[in-house]
Amino acid sequence: MFEVHPRNDSGPSARLHLPDEDATLAAGARLATALPPRLTILLRGDLGAGKTTLTRGLLRGLGFTGRVKSPTYTLVEPYKDSRISVYHFDFYRFTHAEEFLEAGLDEYFEGDGVRLVEWPDRAHPYLPAADLEVLLHVAPSGGRELSLRALSPEGQTCLNDFIAHTATRPPASPPS
Repeated sequence: MFEVHPRNDSGPSARLHLPDEDATLAAGARLATALPPRLTILLRGDLGAGKTTLTRGLLRGLGFTGRVKSPTYTLVEPYKDSRISVYHFDFYRFTHAEEFLEAGLDEYFEGDGVRLVEWPDRAHPYLPAADLEVLLHVAPSGGRELSLRALSPEGQTCLNDFIAHTATRPPASPPS
């Protein structure tokens, strides 16, 4: 099921039910088709909600064929291809927000690249402004609920492209 919500005080948003892991991977691949060369995406959700799975689908959608792992212990995993650089962050282990600056992670937010940030609140207030917020949670009926909300004009363009690709057809399987 796919829902689009009109612009309101919390910004434009979209919601999609993902019945299984394949659908989560496919949604990530679909999001990859909408990415500009510079974007910051906040990934929110509990442990096991599917944030890294969605990221894996996004990277597969960009043509990355290597191993995709959670950056929980490394803080950042960089992925580069001929079109775009992607940096996947996980701040779950931060005990204080200053660790973001102490680790020099602010440098990744300069210049082009797509930045996917898990547990962004743990780096607040040092994390630069984001463009798109993605919320994943386990649905009571099974699967996952995916919500996207634009936070900037660039995020709005990305969201519009994602909606256009998803509304015309359900998410397809990502390339393997």
